[in-house]
Amino acid sequence: MTGQPDFATIKIHCIPDKLCVELKSLELYLWSYRDEGVFHEDVTNRILDDLMKAIDPKFIEVTGDYYVRSGIRTVVNTKYEKSK
Repeated sequence: MTGQPDFATIKIHCIPDKLCVELKSLELYLWSYRDEGVFHEDVTNRILDDLMKAIDPKFIEVTGDYYVRSGIRTVVNTKYEKSK
């Protein structure tokens, strides 16, 4: 939101059901956030929501570990598990 670049490590742990995401497609999708002005929490939750819609996994966890900004490190963790 400040116009300054943000960097993060995005970790995705997934137990797929019938579908999965091609690695190149995932890479291009993640790069699509490069020029968007969004909050860390929003980015992490949107990634989870979009992957859930695309592949309907049994389990998925997305963690965004964002670089320190103004002395504050942000780690956002979100997950979903299908009920059995």
